[in-house]
Amino acid sequence: MIQQTSEQLFKQIHNYIENLSYMHEPKGLYEPIEYVLSLGGKRLRPVLMLLAYNLYKEDVEQIFPQAAGIETYHNFTLLHDDLMDKAEMRRGKPVVHKKWNENTAILSGDAMLILAYQLTMQDCPTAYMRSVMETFSKTTLEVCEGQQWDMEFETREDVTIEEYIEMIRLKTSVLLAGALKIGAILGGAPAEDAQCLYDFGIKMGLAFQLQDDYLDVYGDPAVFGKKIGGDILCNKKTYMLITALNSAEGNDKEILKYWLEATDFNPDEKIAAVTHIYNKVGIATACKIEIQRYYAEGLALLDKVSVEDSLKENLRSFVCRLVDRKL
Repeated sequence: MIQQTSEQLFKQIHNYIENLSYMHEPKGLYEPIEYVLSLGGKRLRPVLMLLAYNLYKEDVEQIFPQAAGIETYHNFTLLHDDLMDKAEMRRGKPVVHKKWNENTAILSGDAMLILAYQLTMQDCPTAYMRSVMETFSKTTLEVCEGQQWDMEFETREDVTIEEYIEMIRLKTSVLLAGALKIGAILGGAPAEDAQCLYDFGIKMGLAFQLQDDYLDVYGDPAVFGKKIGGDILCNKKTYMLITALNSAEGNDKEILKYWLEATDFNPDEKIAAVTHIYNKVGIATACKIEIQRYYAEGLALLDKVSVEDSLKENLRSFVCRLVDRKL
């Protein structure tokens, strides 16, 4: 069976999305949608869907609409996240609510969600329609649940590691897992394989998000792609911070609480002070251990998928590159 690399699949689905025309009337509704999708990105979710499908079938172009659907949904979540976070830039360009206005961001985002469902249903084989739409609907709702938990955590000081892991499972992992499962379903995979690929996506998503937590503190800005310490400055409840609050004692704990409550501070001083406490209580090592644990559990699940091991290599190498970003 002809296997395609993630790079080949990226180019194909990127071109497909670039050539989708959303330009209907009224233009004020659809222009922001084209703008958001034109900003590009890694296209992780559609590539994962195509890689899963390619484990079983060669004609990946048959599911380009579904792959575009999950990417459209992902970008819808970013559009609304930017609005909720009052962000100003996304991928180096002004966000929709800055380039247009907040009402446009809400309505165009709503339209993107509907378009994502239309694309997911487009030319979907009747035999798989119910399974695909059930997976897609469950996934999209769970992402909203994860976002709600994330917002609630902003005002809570008692967030546990277990709660945080569940939040990132919902907010990050399920969309990766759903992409893999839909690709497997459309490829005609056995139900056991589709579930293994879903669970594989969950584990890798957790590893990926914990790695983001780690890199926000210890990453190289040139490699990571953004300034280090952003999570520290906004007191974001990450694995790093929650673990530090649980592990720090005495004066270290008081210093950490001081910086969490401070409203007038020098950003570089706060980042340095909090990072110093992280170093003292061994947060970097603890986070690396968790990343590697989820990574290993994910690969063990991929091993269970009932296709020849050589056919899994493109999927395995793609995900391994994602989770090995200069730890």
